[in-house]
Amino acid sequence: MLRRALLTLGVAVALSACHRIDDDRVPIAPVNIEFATIAQWNVYGVAGAMDYKEFIREERKPRNFPWLASTYTGFGGVIILTDVMGEFRAFDLACPVECRRDVRIEIEEETMLARCPVCQSAYNVFSLYGYPVEGRAAENGWGLRRYNIGPSRGATSYMLVTF
Repeated sequence: MLRRALLTLGVAVALSACHRIDDDRVPIAPVNIEFATIAQWNVYGVAGAMDYKEFIREERKPRNFPWLASTYTGFGGVIILTDVMGEFRAFDLACPVECRRDVRIEIEEETMLARCPVCQSAYNVFSLYGYPVEGRAAENGWGLRRYNIGPSRGATSYMLVTF
């Protein structure tokens, strides 16, 4: 496990030293996931380091989430998570190599990397901001599209994920 972490860190440092990561390959699509109350966040949000939840409007995932007409989940869906430091992060689930709505990254429980089931590219979402660490995405510097997540500025909701 330590070996994999060091390898991942080495790849990230090498990539950042050579060129900028391109996180704009996935087409732009509206994102608006609103958690109206702290109670709603406690049920559908994330808590603690390395926790994650997926939101896919077309599939109504998660099933009992209070979907609104104003709820949008990006191009391929949105994954909301807390990184190793407990900071909130949000990414599009679409793989930037495949650029298809129906090809979504999946978290591997053993490695905690987000991996595309088609091209096998892997992304570190828990400590490297969605940067690619394996596969064609790493070779080309294609990272996951990032979204904003944080407390709502208005009085109508508790937390908000937006583009």
